[in-house]
Amino acid sequence: MAEEPKETKPGFQNPVAGFGVTFRAMFKKRLTEQYPEQKKTTAPRFHGRHQLNRHPDGLEKCVGCELCAWACPADAIYVEGADNTDEERYSPGERYGRVYQINYARCILCGLCIEACPTRALTMTNEFELADSSRANLIYTKEQLLAGLEEGMVDTPHAIYPGMDEQDYYRGLVAEAAPGTVRQVAVSKGEQPQMAGPSGAAEEQGADE
Repeated sequence: MAEEPKETKPGFQNPVAGFGVTFRAMFKKRLTEQYPEQKKTTAPRFHGRHQLNRHPDGLEKCVGCELCAWACPADAIYVEGADNTDEERYSPGERYGRVYQINYARCILCGLCIEACPTRALTMTNEFELADSSRANLIYTKEQLLAGLEEGMVDTPHAIYPGMDEQDYYRGLVAEAAPGTVRQVAVSKGEQPQMAGPSGAAEEQGADE
């Protein structure tokens, strides 16, 4: 016949050890971060808000393949691809991301999406202030995620660099927009021919007209 396990009576040391953790913490120096007045510097590879990158001439790197959406474990990314044309080109390839949305109410900032991106179009920045009082404001659109223009870039849509192809862009052979590059008319966005200019702003009509 098996012996019944003996009951262990709680000793005096158990509660003392528990209170000891509390007493040790009472005399430690407090670490208070003065946020948001003093923002803490994040690590270089910190997983923050996403960014859609551009090629050096301004064309978008995203080709609308939707691999990032498939890789997302939280189903936080929505992508719709569309075809480029010679009259309205957004990326060097055949397709581009016409619609791109990230729902930060779902996103867990795991980084799997940027690992799945074949063109390095999607990366993560160090920006971590994503809180908001509205769920609708937590859905970031392509316009919010797309990187801004730097020197030597022309806003999309515009023609591909003369004499270059898609592979040349990925090899890094394009350093800036070709001289004389102008922004095309974004007909898919409802723009009219007179609305397009070199920087994407509306062209002013001459006084003599």
